[in-house]
Amino acid sequence: MAPKTTNDNEIFVGKKTVMYYVMAIVAQFDTGTNDVVVRARGTAISHAVDAVEATRNKYMPDIQVSKIEIGTDRMQGKQGNMVNVSWIKLSLKRR
Repeated sequence: MAPKTTNDNEIFVGKKTVMYYVMAIVAQFDTGTNDVVVRARGTAISHAVDAVEATRNKYMPDIQVSKIEIGTDRMQGKQGNMVNVSWIKLSLKRR
């Protein structure tokens, strides 16, 4: 199954292994696009950063992080209470 996306160039990082998302990033750039956006929330933030860094350092040294956005959303938790959930958006560009 492919990573969840809303646009063709967006990848939402979740619970799968980091290499899964590395290959998804590489595959997006292989389609000819010059911009890819990697998004994550909560504990998946570290996986998103690891996937981007592994892609840059091992597979595609010609990409760079063009923009980093962070924030917090208020969401309803499993027990019905409101919780803060951090998110990150990493915009990648081919040099």
